[in-house]
Amino acid sequence: MDLVFRKSSKSTDHGECVEVAVDDAGRAHLRDSKDPHGPVLAGFAPGDWAAFTAAVKSGRLG
Repeated sequence: MDLVFRKSSKSTDHGECVEVAVDDAGRAHLRDSKDPHGPVLAGFAPGDWAAFTAAVKSGRLG
C-alpha cells in the first residue's frame, strides 16, 4: 500500500512538522516531515484520529 503523506496548510518551513496519510480503511499514519524515510506511527483508528484532531483544534491539548 502506497501512502500519500501531506502536511497541514498551517505548517511553516521551519522543519518541525508532522505529516499524515489516511489509508483506504480510514486509518491515519503519521511521520516526521524532516525524516520522510524514517519510522511511521501507523494505524490510528478513524474515531481516535477524529477525537485527537478535534482536541488539538479546540486547544485542549496545548
